[in-house]
Amino acid sequence: MDLPEKRILIVEDEPKIAALLADYLQAQGGFSSTIIDRGDQALKEFRASQPDLVLLDLMLPGLDGIEVCKLLRAESAVPIIMVTARVEEIDRLLGLELGADDYICKPFSPREVVARVKAVLRRTGRAESDQPQGRLEIDEEKFLARFDGSDLGLTPVEFSLLIMLSSSPGRVFSRDQLMNGMYSDYRVVSDRAVDTHVKNLRRKLALASGVDDMIKSVYGLGYRYEG
Repeated sequence: MDLPEKRILIVEDEPKIAALLADYLQAQGGFSSTIIDRGDQALKEFRASQPDLVLLDLMLPGLDGIEVCKLLRAESAVPIIMVTARVEEIDRLLGLELGADDYICKPFSPREVVARVKAVLRRTGRAESDQPQGRLEIDEEKFLARFDGSDLGLTPVEFSLLIMLSSSPGRVFSRDQLMNGMYSDYRVVSDRAVDTHVKNLRRKLALASGVDDMIKSVYGLGYRYEG
């Protein structure tokens, strides 16, 4: 029996961008989309269509994306991906703790958006149930990290990084936050050292899982785990 098609609500007031996203979501993800170009219409459409995920622009006529996100969260745990044209806005969005599941900056690649939609659906348990997913196991007492039963062979620093990143999948951790969690003595290390440790951890996860980008770089902000 065919699985039901996943539905995406796109709340975006730029018609060309909205249409492009809908086309890519259908062609590359098999998702159906509904497009709304005003924030004050989003909640009504959400209730009517009951989508599996909402792509929500920050700057909207009628009601901005922050207020729409609050309204949605007041009555649903539906996955929400916020979209903004300014990278500096993401810091503010994170600080507001709106409950959004991911953040994307314009300009973006439509393929990347589709990949992020799939990752969020998978992470929130709304992806297709017949897709096998790997499982990360961490035993802090035994200093052991496995993926699908394979020992990752992590160094102490990599182990600490993985614990922090995997504790909140989808959350963006700044380099400073990761730096503070890498060493128990809070020694001062450079951003480059953080990047190197993350790169090594990403490589070991890829070897065990077959997925190259379980740890995503977020330009200008830091890293997030998408296992």
